[in-house]
Amino acid sequence: MTANSKIEWTHHTFNPWWGCQRVSPGCEHCYAEAFAKRTGHGIWGPTADRRFFGDKHWAEPVKWNRLALAAGERHRVFCASMADVFEDRRDLDEQRIRLWKLIAATPQLDWLLLTKRPENLLAMVPWFDRPWSNVWLGATVEDRRRATRRMSYLCRVPAAIHFLSLEPLLENVFPMSLDGIDWVIVGGESGGGSRPFDLDWARNTVESCRRAGVSVFVKQMGDASVWPLDDAARSALRSGRIRLKPKGGDWNEWPADLRIREFPSVAP
Repeated sequence: MTANSKIEWTHHTFNPWWGCQRVSPGCEHCYAEAFAKRTGHGIWGPTADRRFFGDKHWAEPVKWNRLALAAGERHRVFCASMADVFEDRRDLDEQRIRLWKLIAATPQLDWLLLTKRPENLLAMVPWFDRPWSNVWLGATVEDRRRATRRMSYLCRVPAAIHFLSLEPLLENVFPMSLDGIDWVIVGGESGGGSRPFDLDWARNTVESCRRAGVSVFVKQMGDASVWPLDDAARSALRSGRIRLKPKGGDWNEWPADLRIREFPSVAP
């Protein structure tokens, strides 16, 4: 639970539980799994227990809702940075029901539910033909193989906003249709063993979003050691004349055409 999240596209982060299991190549260097191991929690994998929380933890979003209302603002909450709300386990059903009640009780918060399992959405969301106005549904897409499949499941379920997280993006996924998508986040991979992120993949994403009228948010460039830098920049890095900050998160270091951080329009 984080009141002021370090994730650039949200105000807060809330986890209904901790724990998950890997489902695709995008999970290979999962920061959440690594963090859980560092903090001594064996909560990853199909047979591991998940970590649950008490009433004090669940009361925090109610406070955020009250503060947002007092400020006359809407605040975004990224739900489940340390889990996947739509993981198909029966021991999570009760926690999901509690989450739906919390979301309904905090209408001043826009809840961003991001999953690698959109095939489970229809069976798990508490609405059908009429979306909740404060729920944004998103799917992670890391490569071409998963792009079309995950998008098709995502867009079958009504939501105030449908979005894609192309992070970590492991290959160029465009051209592909963005029908039904309102927002795209794109970024490379950071941390040990980071896989390459070609800036042209980000540029293709931006160009495709522009053509489709979709808002786009360039989150980071990935670990500096794998940037496709030009020869002059590589030489400067090797000599120590310039230094890039970790994960390429400082957009003052980015090419000017990729300094784009847009949010989708939401009807009042």
